[in-house]
This record gives sequence, structure tokens and C-alpha cells, in this order.
Amino acid sequence: RPGVCLVVSGPGFLHVLSGMANATINCWPLIVIGGSSDRNQETMGAFQEFPQVEAGRLYNKLSVRPSSLEAIPAVIEKAVRTSIYGRPGSCYIDIPGDFVNLQVNKSSVKYAECCLPPPISTAECSAVSKAASILAHAKRPLLIIGKGAAYSHAENSIRKLVDLCGLPFLPTPMAKGVVPDNHPNCVAAARSTALQHADVIILLGARLNWILHFGLPPRFQQDVKVIQIDICAEELGNNVRPAAILLGDINAVTKQLLEEFIKRPWKYPSDSEWWKKLKEKISSNEERSKALALQKSLPMNYYTVFHHIRELIPKDCILVSEGANTMDIGRTMLPNYYPRQRLDAGTFGTMGVGLGFAIAAAMVAKDQTPEKRVICIEGDSAFGFSGMEVETICRHNLPILIIVVNNNGIYTGLDADSWKAMLKFGDPATCVPPVSLLPNSHYEEIMSAFGGKGYFVRTPEELQNALKRSLTDKQTPSLINVMIDPQSERKKQEFPWLTRSNL
Repeated sequence: RPGVCLVVSGPGFLHVLSGMANATINCWPLIVIGGSSDRNQETMGAFQEFPQVEAGRLYNKLSVRPSSLEAIPAVIEKAVRTSIYGRPGSCYIDIPGDFVNLQVNKSSVKYAECCLPPPISTAECSAVSKAASILAHAKRPLLIIGKGAAYSHAENSIRKLVDLCGLPFLPTPMAKGVVPDNHPNCVAAARSTALQHADVIILLGARLNWILHFGLPPRFQQDVKVIQIDICAEELGNNVRPAAILLGDINAVTKQLLEEFIKRPWKYPSDSEWWKKLKEKISSNEERSKALALQKSLPMNYYTVFHHIRELIPKDCILVSEGANTMDIGRTMLPNYYPRQRLDAGTFGTMGVGLGFAIAAAMVAKDQTPEKRVICIEGDSAFGFSGMEVETICRHNLPILIIVVNNNGIYTGLDADSWKAMLKFGDPATCVPPVSLLPNSHYEEIMSAFGGKGYFVRTPEELQNALKRSLTDKQTPSLINVMIDPQSERKKQEFPWLTRSNL
């Protein structure tokens, strides 16, 4: 069902545009209800007057103002239906100020029944058969699981497909956990190799956009065969012409493929050269990450920090992640074992969403799964976008654990001595790199100021102690400010010009 956001007119509406765009691009159902100036003051320069319905059309599946009070129920029903049918997205409803005090006869109101659940569509039988045939002849198959699969609750059927056919799989960021990251067929640690050399790829609710390098060389084979499964017809064929297209609900279509392979059994051999190549690359990359994680030098690097976080946090926690290197490295270092329990900047790459996501997740967990922890891991620059939401967290007494991985900057920063040396040359606006932030900022004191618990850590031992205390206390919000080497970065990539596409 859609989330609902109520905003005021003018600037309030403008501030929510990014949220509406984020929901629509990420395919999340949302309804925004915005106030607007009185209808009889249009074009007169009314307070906060702005063409909101027109402006909203670029960001939403539906942007509408009810023609009368009587029409409001029908408009609401259509907005709910539009937000969840087909590819989910955002809808905007505009309420003029003069509606607030209007009165109408109850009998004239056009009441509408709640819309039915979204229809579940299946693919054409011939398309399913064709896809199965292409896959059965693959020499280097790869299954890519997108967040559309998580949204359709397809985890059980996809897990069966992976096990039945012995397929290597790669999850996109918010599809992590649909099949657990520790499944032996997960090839996330050999992502570049898997994408570059696969000859047949099944896209399960994943789009060939920038996150998957548009499906184009050099990250993909020139002649790769793509089997595309999506609920949105307009998405089929974007950037790469598919060898087979299966239009329908991800869970329903996956079940169709399962039935096809049950009728004519096929399993990709585990002793193939493709599996050998993938496992060698997985082992090599994991060894490199492990070497970085176990470094004893101070300040710590990203991999050391994530190693200790991974060792201590609950497997069933909800992970929220945002930032530059923090989010990129965290995606590879922090596994997910359950679906729909990872939130990050997503397809739109939106910064500043972390604490809002964490608050929303914690409110849901508070009502439905009070034992589940919400852990928000952010870079220091990402925390700066919405750090004052710490007050909201403390006001509602939400036991969120925030971990700020602090490198004194965006991507890279400066240590205290380098910062002081640069200031000798003049004003920081002209002498200090614009990506640098104040060294050793005590973000944990923001949490302490509102009654939560804050920790400033520099060593693995201090990090372990802070994590244990924060996880043991299930009643109090906490923030761990982890200082790392300002020059710490990701390990070198095979395609360094495309590292940002690993969101």
C-alpha cells in the first residue's frame, strides 16, 4: 500500500518534489497531498501561489486537483490505484485552501470503494518456453535479481529456481537478501567478471540502467542474450534488444519458469569452466577485502570498520546505508540474509534519505517487530544532509543505531595537521579542497544533546565496545562516530571510470 505525505503549499510542495521523484524513479508507491492557494486568488499573487498540479506532472504517475469536495473520494481511490498498479510510483493530489471550510450535502458525495489489490499478470506460455530454451543452451548463464523481485515477494520462487537450475546470481543493491547473500550461488564478490563474461542473462525485475551499466560493452558481452522479465511493458527492450521478453509479475513469471523446468529438467553443471572462473574471482576478491579488513594500522580503513560491524550486528537487522564510499563498500562488506531489509540511495542516487528511511523503518518495526534493530550506516557528508533528524529519533525514542564513518570529507578528506597547514595559505574557501569537511567533527555530540548515547571511536577495540553497548541497549538511540583514515578508499576496480555505478 502507498505511503502518504501531507505538505503545505508553495515551498512545502517544492521541498517534496525530490521525494516524489525518488519514489517514482525507485518504483515505490506514494501519495502526496498538498495544500494550495484559494482558487479565487489564482493569478493574483496569493500566499505561496505556485502551479503545483502542472509542476507535479513531471514527478508523478498522476497529478490532479479534485474539481469539488464531492469528487475527493473518487480522486483518492484513483491515486491509490495508480500508485500500486503496474509499476508503482508517486501520485500528487492538490487541495485548494478554500476547500477546507466548504460544506456540501453528504448525499452528493461520490463515495468510492477501496480499489482491489493489483492484478497479477503472467507471461505468454510461448515466451516462457523460449526463455527456458535459451537458458538451457547457455554456456555462461547469470541471473540478476532486481528490487522488483523483492517488491513482488518472489523470494521463495526465485530461491527454488536458483537451486533447481544451479544458476549463479547477482543481486542489485535493494534486492540483496531475496536470496541470502551467503548462498553458495551468489557471485556478488565477482560482479564485474560475472557481468562482463555472461552469455545469457536473466533480468528478474532489474532495469538495464546506469546501475547495470545499461547492458552495454565493455561491461557486457556485445552479443549477450538477455531474457527480460518486468511488470512494465515500456521497460522491455530498453538499451538492449532482449532475446526473450516476459511481461508480468516477477513472482508469477518465476513460478512459470519453475513449472517449465520441472516439465523438462535442466541444471547448469557445477563443474563448468564458468563456475570455476567465477569461484576463482570470488576467492581472489574476498582475499583482497580480508587483507584490508584485518589491517592493524591506525587510523582504520573502511574495510576494517565494516569487518567489525559485520561481526556484531544481528543478521535480521534492517540496514540503511547512504554516502559515497560508505555505501559502495558497505554493499559488498555487509551481507543481507532476508529480503526487503536494505535501503539506500537507490536508482536515483538521492543523498539525505538515510535518517528518514531509518525513522520510517523503526516506526514500522516498533509496531510489528519490536525486537528488530534498525542500523543506519552513513558517511559524514551524508549525515550532514539530515543530521538534525536525530532530534526526531530521540523525541520518538526510537532505538536506532547510527554509525557515521567519518573520513573528514566527501570521498576523501584531510587530517587535522593537513587542514591547519592549508589554512596558512589563506581563506578555506579558496585554499581547502571543496570536498573536505572539518576534521574530527564530533557528530556523536548531536545525539548526546537530545538524550541519546554518543560514542567517538578511533580503534577497533573502541568500535567493538561501542557496538556491543549500543546493541545491548534496546531502548535508547545511539550514534557511533567512527574516525577513519581520510585517504581511505575502495580497493582498485577493474573499471575505475565506472566505480560510481556500483551504488
